Amino acid sequence: MTKPSKDLLKLDQQLCFAMYSASRAMTKVYQPLLRPMGLTYPQYLVMLVLWQRNQLTVSQIGDTLTLDSGTLTPLLKRLETAGLVVRTRDATDERKVIVALTAAGRALKRQAATVPNAVMCATACDLDELVLFTTQLNRLRSNLSASTNQE
Repeated sequence: MTKPSKDLLKLDQQLCFAMYSASRAMTKVYQPLLRPMGLTYPQYLVMLVLWQRNQLTVSQIGDTLTLDSGTLTPLLKRLETAGLVVRTRDATDERKVIVALTAAGRALKRQAATVPNAVMCATACDLDELVLFTTQLNRLRSNLSASTNQE
């Protein structure tokens, strides 16, 4: 990034735009990788969460992905229609919906195993750089979340 000039409102000096445009570019890299699996990028994120820890409530998934239930519910319905997850009401608390992988959802993990390496190749970065970017972005997200929670 170039040194900031006196005009702080230039688009190329905005962190928000750099993050936004990088996020869009990253999503475009994922699209052809996920298409054969029948997944969108947000659906892939949900599957990553469930592959890591199966049988979570909708709110646990939402907390992990920072998605509200209004966004998450239609996404989960599509995954259920595709036969990758099942949603059931918690027997002890009907307000809670538990999401679990089906056999097809678990099996899809093998196909998805090639995605991270393909994405890493697309970035033209080495593993150390990607670990550093991820660490810095996680810290930035945490700092931004903390600053907005103070209001």
